[in-house]
Amino acid sequence: MPSEEEINMDFYIYDTMTRKKAKFVPLEKGKVKMYTCGPTVYNYAHIGNLRTYIFEDILKKSLEYFGYKVKHAMNITDVGHLESDADTGEDKMELGAKRENKSVWEIAKFYENAFFRDCEKLHIKKPDIICKATDNIHDMIKMIKILQNKGYTYISNGNVYYSIDKFKDYNKLANLSMNELEAGSRVEIDKGKKNPMDFVLWFTNSKFKNQIMQWDSPWGRGFPGWHVECSAMSMKYLGDRIDIHCGGVDHIPVHHTNEIAQSEGVIGHKWVNYWMHGEFLVLSNGKMSKSKGDFLTVSSIEDKGFSGLDYRYFCLQSRYRKQLLFNFDALKDAALSYKKLKDKVSNIILKSKQDKYNEIDENIIEYYKEKFSKQIGDDLNTPNAFTILQEVIKTDKLSNMEKKILIESFDNVFSLELVNHKNSKNSEVDEIIINKLIINKLIEDRNLARKSKNWVEADTIRDKLNSMNIELIDLKDGTKWRIKN
Repeated sequence: MPSEEEINMDFYIYDTMTRKKAKFVPLEKGKVKMYTCGPTVYNYAHIGNLRTYIFEDILKKSLEYFGYKVKHAMNITDVGHLESDADTGEDKMELGAKRENKSVWEIAKFYENAFFRDCEKLHIKKPDIICKATDNIHDMIKMIKILQNKGYTYISNGNVYYSIDKFKDYNKLANLSMNELEAGSRVEIDKGKKNPMDFVLWFTNSKFKNQIMQWDSPWGRGFPGWHVECSAMSMKYLGDRIDIHCGGVDHIPVHHTNEIAQSEGVIGHKWVNYWMHGEFLVLSNGKMSKSKGDFLTVSSIEDKGFSGLDYRYFCLQSRYRKQLLFNFDALKDAALSYKKLKDKVSNIILKSKQDKYNEIDENIIEYYKEKFSKQIGDDLNTPNAFTILQEVIKTDKLSNMEKKILIESFDNVFSLELVNHKNSKNSEVDEIIINKLIINKLIEDRNLARKSKNWVEADTIRDKLNSMNIELIDLKDGTKWRIKN
């Protein structure tokens, strides 16, 4: 992986705020502060959710590939996320508890663990900072107090509301008119709101009398609204300016719009330099929905015989900003293509071990690394990055060892276990096969050396096999071998 000193190419990302592809310029040279919206842990993450986390993982690893040191924070929402973005319905955590007849704390712990197990199967790297909403209530209360002192809030029926009319350019991220925003957010009538788009910062018993998860506050006992969580925790762990904030496209019109209003209301200046959003994974009947019950999980695809990496490979064949149509036929095609890729790589690795001379041309290595970097640095163009990988595999300009080095380098971003199949059930068998092939090739080379009376070469090969704990037995009909006791 390139070092910080080796950053010599520009990195471009699509900024949702400007609706343009922009050259990435960090707030601090060589460093990136990145915040991603984490899961609400009331149910399993579906594969549509996980597509967004895969995109964010590729972003992080691409930045690291360019030499940046990334500080990545992600929240765990374990309270406050209601069924509707319009502050109506039940808390999703309580819904999960009722569904499974467990406590909200048990639900939160179970599905948090399930989420990270799925991430592990998908080779999604854990964030540097994982912050739970329930561990940071004090910071949310502190933030609401500041907003109240600055005149951004009002109290109605005991609940604290954010008045969007007090914030200039509330709709700047969504780039929609206020009427379009209101129509698209499924706003329900809330008589307590001055403006239908106003959102709740703190709920009290006046609205949710039987809420289990509650905390004391200056406005009464209750719990925070969903939007304030990310703002408070992002600023606590990353400061009042961050480089990149990510999420799904569904976060743009409400959640991230509200985050900007309350965060910039507190700090009085620009909060996020670049906003990035992943598009939906869609089924033939539309996007997946947990509320409708028509969603697929990692376990669902495993039951069909596919692995988490099959799905990761499937996602990487499309741009993250493009809707991706999912069906099992398409996943099957991706899985077959992924298997062929791994087979090709395994063959290259085998040949690299057999090659007598493995001199490395650093210039040609750098040439292909730059070609790869140009693609991932073009707003994470993973399909084109795979084209570079295939070029490396097919070209006769590279030795097998050079190919191995490049594949290993590219896989720092792809994370598809192309070189080291650590979790493969057949890894031990594959290793045995590879070793047998290596041994037989060495014996063949020794026989050729003996035939040409190159006794020094023949003895050198014998010594090498001996160091591998292999005993040679020269017979009339050829040379046999066995593992020494």
